[in-house]
Amino acid sequence: MTPADEARPADRPGLRERKKRETRVALSQAAIRLCVLHGWANVTMDQIAAEANVSVRTFRNYFAGKAEAIAASHLERMHRVAGDLLTRPPGEPLWDSLRHAVLGQFAPQGNSAPQDERWREGVRLMLAEPALAGEIVKANAAAQQELAEAVARRTGSDAEREVYPKLVAAVVAAGSAVAVEHSLRAEEAVPLGAALTQVFEQLAAGLPVP
Repeated sequence: MTPADEARPADRPGLRERKKRETRVALSQAAIRLCVLHGWANVTMDQIAAEANVSVRTFRNYFAGKAEAIAASHLERMHRVAGDLLTRPPGEPLWDSLRHAVLGQFAPQGNSAPQDERWREGVRLMLAEPALAGEIVKANAAAQQELAEAVARRTGSDAEREVYPKLVAAVVAAGSAVAVEHSLRAEEAVPLGAALTQVFEQLAAGLPVP
């Protein structure tokens, strides 16, 4: 057996996990895209699977339905936020690091322009779907837990025994949700990046009274 052969068993789980994660993301993004463009009631699991170039059986291996698939995108994005937070420069203030991490995932460079009105309306209608609410709550809870653990590592605190990491994660989640809502519902289209920047500037300043 060659050294390369010996290495393969250890490498496979990592590759397998990456492939599974890529499939989850592809299915989730396909579900969002189709539901926004065509309406919640007009999209089936078969269509989502076809859009992602996988079988319906594969879809069912990952998700119980459309709502869970859509909510998975939020959890995946916050997973990347937590990872990005841990790569920020050690001496950078926490709220600056959080702002960079959130902006990098919610409004990456080159994608800061407001969406057209058709897309905004489609997202608003999708997010108002009652079937999605419970899955979003579950995804957000898992996302906050992961972010709290990253904040704890970043600040040298304990996510299980101390309030601070959990509080920061909850504030980040709430602030991000407010920015998304403002971007979607403002009378004049507001780029999500601009809304997020405003939110994190106010949080870093301690939410001073206007």
